[in-house]
Amino acid sequence: MPQTITKTSEDIVKEAMATVPEISAKEALSLAGSPDHVFVDLRDGTEQAKTGVIAGAVTSSRGMMEFHIDPESPAHKSEFNQDKTYVFYCASGGRSALAAKVAMEMGLSPVVNMSGGVGAWKKAGGMLE
Repeated sequence: MPQTITKTSEDIVKEAMATVPEISAKEALSLAGSPDHVFVDLRDGTEQAKTGVIAGAVTSSRGMMEFHIDPESPAHKSEFNQDKTYVFYCASGGRSALAAKVAMEMGLSPVVNMSGGVGAWKKAGGMLE
């Protein structure tokens, strides 16, 4: 008997985008380098290596993010233990919205999602390194 999927991936992404505060890439550009903001790249390592990341961004693939946030995890990254605003991004904004929703559920705050991801960042004039 085949599976009955009751919620599509598109439904879940839309739900996350409705839950997580969002900023545009243009708004995010003005925050780059700010001591009060941490950019978090949720793409996988091959994507990050191929295109680069926003200068100073924490790299945390979607598959490892929960472990990087959790201070009890051996994979914890101290960058997630700061009193700053976390700007999540990915290639186009979907994965980062999902990740940001989970991060908020874990207690990380404040968290925002950069709409349009790396594509919008580059279109707005943002650089990757």
